[in-house]
Amino acid sequence: MFERRPIYRETAKQYQKASKKEKKEILDYFVRITGLKNRNYAARLLRQHGKTIYVGKKNYLKADIAKRAKDLGERKIRRRGTKTSKKVWEIENYMCGKRLKPILNEVLDNLLANGHLHGSPQAIENLRHISASSIDRLLKHERKKLEIKGRKGTKPGTLLKQQIAIRTWAEWDENCPGFMEIDLVAHEGGNSRGDFAQTLNMVDVWSGWTELVAIKNKASKWVREAIEKVKGRLPFDLRGIDSDTVLNLLIILCVIGVRRTR
Repeated sequence: MFERRPIYRETAKQYQKASKKEKKEILDYFVRITGLKNRNYAARLLRQHGKTIYVGKKNYLKADIAKRAKDLGERKIRRRGTKTSKKVWEIENYMCGKRLKPILNEVLDNLLANGHLHGSPQAIENLRHISASSIDRLLKHERKKLEIKGRKGTKPGTLLKQQIAIRTWAEWDENCPGFMEIDLVAHEGGNSRGDFAQTLNMVDVWSGWTELVAIKNKASKWVREAIEKVKGRLPFDLRGIDSDTVLNLLIILCVIGVRRTR
């Protein structure tokens, strides 16, 4: 369609300048490429292209043969289809379009038979023939409303981060075990107010050895206990800790100066 639009516009310009005999040939060509069956309608489209109609003193409408008029009836049908598809989507536990499409007809039959779905026959019939990508497109705004906000609990570092040595006292060497990246993962369920469980995540850079410890919150007391617990479980010496944020860095600095356990 997008490739044909310039052709439509150029054809209309030629039609408006052509003689009566040439107009017949141009109209034949235009009807053939567009598939329009009504020649009078096709001729009117070609004649009116580019004409301006003023509505009041400032507002005006300009005819464009390549643009389609907005169909308010079609918009209403689409809105009803979105409402029906949202209902089915909620019942099926918010499936994505690719998973919902293969079972859609069966789900619609079941819901209609048991009286759980009420909608216009046209909307339901349109829903039966909808594609997976169209399902996702219809429900895009509804899905956005359900997104969990504020899942990231850390904040970018400030100038303080440049003033504090990020590494520990040990010489950092990623070619041997014992130097670990550390971070806290919050389990707040989307609401970061108050206390909630955290997971202390420690990963050895050289080997990929990972230790996870659940703690009550990010208080230095629980972080201290968790790091001490990890030190006792490691099959190698804990030589250094690296934190990505100022907050974790300050916790580490106030907890322990990391020393060898063996």
